[in-house]
Amino acid sequence: MDLTDTCKNIREDTVRCIASIGVGHIGGCLSMVEILATLYFKEMNIDPNNPKMEGRDRLIVSKGHAGPAVYATLANRGYFSKDLLLTLNQSGTALPSHCDMNRTVGIDMTTGSLGQGFSCAVGAALGSKIKKDGAYVYAIIGDGESQEGQIWEAAMFAASKKLNNLIAFTDYNGMQIDGMTEDVNGLEPLADKWKGFGWNTYEVDGHDLDQLATAIKNAKAQDKPTMIIAKTIKGKGVSFVEEKGFANHNMPFKEEDLAKAIKEIRG
Repeated sequence: MDLTDTCKNIREDTVRCIASIGVGHIGGCLSMVEILATLYFKEMNIDPNNPKMEGRDRLIVSKGHAGPAVYATLANRGYFSKDLLLTLNQSGTALPSHCDMNRTVGIDMTTGSLGQGFSCAVGAALGSKIKKDGAYVYAIIGDGESQEGQIWEAAMFAASKKLNNLIAFTDYNGMQIDGMTEDVNGLEPLADKWKGFGWNTYEVDGHDLDQLATAIKNAKAQDKPTMIIAKTIKGKGVSFVEEKGFANHNMPFKEEDLAKAIKEIRG
């Protein structure tokens, strides 16, 4: 199966997951599907049958509220049954609304408090360097999250330690919970900021699988950490979610919406 089909599967399972509880962070889940598919199905050295494998690559999704998309990806990759997706955020579930490494197989770091996951990714990359295990650490941060000072403290430290085994993505969909990112607290020129902090920086279409793969390949040839700024669409793949704009950050999504969404995803 090619990655385009994998993305469709992840999107479908993400909306099924969120529909099971009736509300969720659907916009920021759907915007980063291509990043997740590229990492889990093409780039990362992982083993679903041995999720704690020493020397494995890690992904830390600092925007932890996008957990349903991560769960859908893990289920498609074989970490656990897809049936588990229908227990999202229910009492006793292994799939809380925000990623929790103590509750979900395949989650490498508990995240959701914005900025902290990225610091953990920097620490994991440093630990890998110390152990000399050859692992890559990947991270995904949000554009709204990029307004957190902790992001930039971590960025400065990673560059100073030349953590070239750290490859991060900004899910740059231009929206956050309160409005358009540029209206709340503008980030531009974002690429120049990362370069100024000593990072190798690429700007790509975050829904273009070839561009993502090429940026990762180039990042692995660098002697410093890399930030891949992925321009994305919040709610990508479901028109009535996209049309909500920043209101899709956390929106009702009922069973009656599901069939329409899946029809669009499947094209």
